Amino acid sequence: MTGLLHLAVALDGFGWHPQAWRFLSGSGVGSALGGRYWADLAVTAERGLLDFLTIDDTLMPQPGRRERIDPRRLAGRADAVLVAARVAPLTRHIGLVPVATVTHTEPFHISKSIATLDYVSHGRAGWQVRVSATEHEAALFGRRSVRPDELFAEARDCVEVVRRLWDSWEDDAVIRDITTGRYIDTEKLHYIDFVGKYFSVKGPSITPRPPQGQPLVSALAHATPIYEFASAAADVVFITPTDGSSAQGILAQVHAAGGGELKVFADVVVSFDGHDEFKSDALVFAGRATELVDMLLDWQRLGIDGARLRPAVNANDLPVIVDQVVPLLQRAGRFRTGYRDGETLRERLGLPPAPNRYTVQ
Repeated sequence: MTGLLHLAVALDGFGWHPQAWRFLSGSGVGSALGGRYWADLAVTAERGLLDFLTIDDTLMPQPGRRERIDPRRLAGRADAVLVAARVAPLTRHIGLVPVATVTHTEPFHISKSIATLDYVSHGRAGWQVRVSATEHEAALFGRRSVRPDELFAEARDCVEVVRRLWDSWEDDAVIRDITTGRYIDTEKLHYIDFVGKYFSVKGPSITPRPPQGQPLVSALAHATPIYEFASAAADVVFITPTDGSSAQGILAQVHAAGGGELKVFADVVVSFDGHDEFKSDALVFAGRATELVDMLLDWQRLGIDGARLRPAVNANDLPVIVDQVVPLLQRAGRFRTGYRDGETLRERLGLPPAPNRYTVQ
């Protein structure tokens, strides 16, 4: 591939370093629960013309699946979808893709939350799907446990219900006909009547069809069962190669799982200040911006569509992405020099239009 590289950033707390908070002394960075903090990050990412940002979330107050809270790490998080809605009016172009966990969460609620985000952002919303596997997470809700071998089957059904609910209003269902006094054409609202092993949902949604029709659906994947889930349910998959050889191998696995139409983004943790002494599910890169760009362009030639960079310390590493990495990609002719006004996130990523499954042609 030699076209433009897609570039996104993944945000979580103060950064992906387990003790990112320790590197912010005297920086003036506010609370990771504050709206101004997240707005500043989003505005910075948009200044770099990035395709989208993701906002991480789990059912635990800290990253990972541990029941015990580590006193050395940032604890406590805001709801990612609500954070995205908070920053949407302060940005104009960048896509907003929060994590929302499907396990223990009703698809009806996820559907209307992401649809609402798509409205308030004027077609820039997405959703990163996450599952929850542990007993202590289930206990938070007082609900049944989910068998590990059923997690992604349930997640697939959840995404299907969400997508059907997004389609349950036709695009022109709201007519606002002053003459007849009708606000909606009820013939263009549809019961989805989904009945499956995990959900039985009648519909329709309470929120009209989102501006994009189908907001972006994404998933982080490390293994074949999740590549298969992403291939069946998502538009974008985030993968975690460690070098060019593993990137090729993962791409082959994604394609073998049926993901030939997926947009594939490689996740890389970036630490330009050298704070790289920590473990991560993704490659931790601690070199220079020029070296990172060379690596990403090499991976693009192997077949990735884009990269999602995870700043080790948001306040330190995000500005380097914006002020050094992006200009290097632009000089190489591999990154945009401006946004297109009115462009939806689907359009930016080259995804096809999303026809409504219930519209009679």
